[in-house]
Amino acid sequence: MARIAFILLCHKDPDAIIRQAQSLTAVGDYMAIHFDARATLEAYRQIRAALDDNPNVTFARKRVKCGWGEWSLVRASLNAVSAAVEAFPRATHFYMLSGDCMAIKSAEYAHEFLDRHDVDYIESYDYFQSDWIKTGWKEERLIYRHWFNERTQKRWFYTMFELQQRLGLKRKIPHDIDVMIGSQWWCLRRRTVEMILGFISERRDVTRFFSTTWIPDETFFQTLVRHLVPETEINNRSLTFLMFSDYGMPVTFYNDHYDLLLGQDFLFARKISAEATELKRRLGALYASEGTEFAISNEGQSLFRFLTGRGRIGRRFAPRFWEKEASFGREWELLIVVCKKWHVAKRLLERIRQTTNIPVIEYLFNEEGAWLPDLGNIQTSLGKRHRHRRSLMRMLFDYFDTDRLIVCIDPANIDLLEDFCRDRALTRLLDVECQFTDDYLIGHAARVGLAGDHTPTETLNAILPAIRLDIEHESDRIRDAGFANLGRIRETDASEETARVLAEFLSLPQDKAMEIAQTEHLFAD
Repeated sequence: MARIAFILLCHKDPDAIIRQAQSLTAVGDYMAIHFDARATLEAYRQIRAALDDNPNVTFARKRVKCGWGEWSLVRASLNAVSAAVEAFPRATHFYMLSGDCMAIKSAEYAHEFLDRHDVDYIESYDYFQSDWIKTGWKEERLIYRHWFNERTQKRWFYTMFELQQRLGLKRKIPHDIDVMIGSQWWCLRRRTVEMILGFISERRDVTRFFSTTWIPDETFFQTLVRHLVPETEINNRSLTFLMFSDYGMPVTFYNDHYDLLLGQDFLFARKISAEATELKRRLGALYASEGTEFAISNEGQSLFRFLTGRGRIGRRFAPRFWEKEASFGREWELLIVVCKKWHVAKRLLERIRQTTNIPVIEYLFNEEGAWLPDLGNIQTSLGKRHRHRRSLMRMLFDYFDTDRLIVCIDPANIDLLEDFCRDRALTRLLDVECQFTDDYLIGHAARVGLAGDHTPTETLNAILPAIRLDIEHESDRIRDAGFANLGRIRETDASEETARVLAEFLSLPQDKAMEIAQTEHLFAD
């Protein structure tokens, strides 16, 4: 009978990880956990303390700092797979999971399903001939080397790419390898996993090649399985049910999706909302159940296409079951820097980015040209960003695969601040108070259209007091709004006081906050 070793890659919510491990191993299956090295040591120790006595749980010997699109995700997977192969000699299958996945079938059903056919379940499409990549780079992912993270080190990522292009530094794909692509959520047989581990120990050239490709978790295992396993022993599908919204982001499932999920022809589902406590409770109990009957209707994907298709053909969208919740989610933390001098806020955010690696987005609701990832056109205009503000923020959390995000907002946008602070997510505000010289106010008047190149000096002198009062009024409105988590740093504050406020705002140790507080020329015009 099949015995599954789950390969769990996770980076947050230790309580949920513990529950997931206990649920999946209670019926005799196994689990190997890789907990991201970027997460806190306290969280990792909590998981180890709860699960070290469980003989069906093991841990990757080396924790890796993981980043989206990096080789680090493949390295973490290999570390966990190696630990599982060594610790669980009776495991017949190895199933890749994330912390957002949960079983939608019983263990009894899953084992019988895997016993039915002696195959590997993995999406594996021809990289160049298939249309798996809909838009964006294709060949460029492979023939150029990518050393930096596209999301957190964007400047270096694209600088090195453009430099290689200019110098013609293309490289060849290993001659005997046909690159494949597909979902990273796979289920492989033991002999396939052992062949992969043996192959990479012999073919270091292949590992070196993939280690500098972009998004290798969509190509590495997919390519090696197709290279090592006969086509007749590969079922070209994932056993994890997931759907994507109109904007290309994963659909999140909530409490009222229990029956829908059980009816799908999959063993697991992703993503389960952290707030869907009742759904998690029911699914957690499901895996250990016996004699449960599953009526497979498999309507999830077709229903999804129908509901979204109504809008595409000019008809009003039908109610969307995957958008029941308008909240960001309690598991997320939105940090908002409020500052009238945009260059000061941008300077501060750049320093925070360098020091903490928290994703940051500058003035996305104020600057049309503010950098945003491609989110399916929702990001293309200020009007769309304001109308779909909460959807936009949820998509950014998903894009960066983070539970913390920093954005800049102009203090004039009090409605945005009030809206975000009413959300169930934890929202913190940092009000950055600057000194405003007359020269700055004149420049501000020009930027907002109150003055031009030929505005007489007398007119400027007359409107400067009104502009200064208007800026002070914006600051007063923020003070009077009674925001729960509001910190304030002032241009006139000592570094120690600024560091204290930053430490609380960013949840940082004092010494790290001091590095940010001592940013050179932070408030300079």
